[in-house]
Amino acid sequence: MLTKKQHELLMFIHERIKETGISPSFDEMKEALDLASKSGIHRLITALEERGFIRRLAHRARALEVIKLPQQATTTAPPQGRHAFKPQLVDTDRSMSPPIPANEARELPVLGKIAAGTPIEAIQHERERMIVPESMLGAGEHYVLEVQGDSMIDAGIYDGDYVIIRRDTTANSGEIVVALIMGEEATLKRLRRKGQSIALEAANPAYETRIFGPDQVQVQGRLVGLIRRYH
Repeated sequence: MLTKKQHELLMFIHERIKETGISPSFDEMKEALDLASKSGIHRLITALEERGFIRRLAHRARALEVIKLPQQATTTAPPQGRHAFKPQLVDTDRSMSPPIPANEARELPVLGKIAAGTPIEAIQHERERMIVPESMLGAGEHYVLEVQGDSMIDAGIYDGDYVIIRRDTTANSGEIVVALIMGEEATLKRLRRKGQSIALEAANPAYETRIFGPDQVQVQGRLVGLIRRYH
């Protein structure tokens, strides 16, 4: 049984991951629950973790994963091992869909590397294929890119991770997207609309936000999931 504050925090984390793809910061949680300090948030998160509702993903900033919600009686533990899938980012379009059997998966093309740092050349052709759980996907066409660089580490996206992208040409302000810059360079960044301009924001203070005109940036897809391989 959860306390009122524990329930409020769990649902806030769940809804924020659905909306943005990453868990909220401690400051955002503190403000949302109207608490005086972040120590209260630490206690609530520890309590939720001990009760099996969330877990922290090691060595990743702001990396919380919702395992179950209060109305869910059970949850299935993810596979463990060297090549275990580590899904963190949630597909918002499937959040209200019926549960998908754990053994269902889809084969997706890996289209090369995407820069999470200084933009590199545009997306390459298919180089291999990867099996991805259906629970991480939704309607539409998807593909996988390998992350190169560290500009999105505060969003829990690290060099060598594999990001799952839903192919799309539009995105809401605040979403993490694959952006093609002036038809030549592809990068993984958070998109912000600022009047007639488009800002591509890093999630690492070492990198500056880049501003472009509306005709200089083309959205190639939206981030819906992440997989990390352990070697």
